[in-house]
Amino acid sequence: MTQQKLIEDIKALKKEHNALILAHYYQEDAIQDIADYCGDSLFLAQMGQKSEAPVIVLAGVVFMGESVKILSPTKTVLVPDFNAGCSLVSGTPYEDFVKWRQKYPEHIAVTYINSSAAVKSVSDAICTSSNAEKIINSIPRDRGILFGPDKNLGRFLERKTGREMIEWPGQCEVHVLFSAKKLFTMKEENPGALVLAHPECEDAVLAYADFIGSTSGILNEVKTNKSTDTFIVATETGIFYQLQKARPEAKLIQAPFEGGCQCNDCPYMKLNSLEKIHKCLSGLSNEVQVDPNLIEKARLPLQRMMDITDGKPVIWPTWFEG
Repeated sequence: MTQQKLIEDIKALKKEHNALILAHYYQEDAIQDIADYCGDSLFLAQMGQKSEAPVIVLAGVVFMGESVKILSPTKTVLVPDFNAGCSLVSGTPYEDFVKWRQKYPEHIAVTYINSSAAVKSVSDAICTSSNAEKIINSIPRDRGILFGPDKNLGRFLERKTGREMIEWPGQCEVHVLFSAKKLFTMKEENPGALVLAHPECEDAVLAYADFIGSTSGILNEVKTNKSTDTFIVATETGIFYQLQKARPEAKLIQAPFEGGCQCNDCPYMKLNSLEKIHKCLSGLSNEVQVDPNLIEKARLPLQRMMDITDGKPVIWPTWFEG
């Protein structure tokens, strides 16, 4: 089947099932084009919750589909490939996370959205890289904070907010591979270029960044910062498609990696394909299932994130019962 025929069939299936396709910025170009909405984790969660579509295809990784299901439990949420995991999720086993929480029962646990439904269920608030600073700033100053699972994002937030936090020792396997030493050389070779980095990068890389933010933040910076036409970008390569569309005249350079590898593709994000989207829509297969009891527990911290993002007041728990 040609790609054009595949796209036409997906559009027909989408209409037949009254389905909505959500795609993360790290997906391949063709998937971003077929999606109804393309964005970062926060935007996709918001669109999934707001949509009246009974069927949602989440072209990203599994935890994103789980988040949409938790926020909209009556909807059918499909993911193209159940193997689309995340190193942050696999590096945060539920049992270990609970034991960690039990050591600090009076602390508020803010958990990055890159986490399992089970881990979310024992968290106090969820955050994304777009709204994490706002979430941290909403916590009373007299409360301790646990942050996980990405330690680099946690340390960045400590510097931004002035709040001390205890971090889970997790990391994104793609973002930690950028080379600070090579980035320094690249900046010298491209005078006037601005370095845009995702906060999951290590501190040494962030030290050279002119802008640090989420994928949507990086996209907005390229759109609006007219001080230069050259940008060195330290995040997953999928975002380059939207960056180039937003600023066709811009020179976009991938930040360098350690060693000789070209490791700028997330292996999990790139498991999805048009063929897999077609297959899951054809039979409404690969449906995300989350235990109803887990949904009830995990919805509260996710909704707390949504409320804080919308400027609504929230009530924080006083103690982790575990």
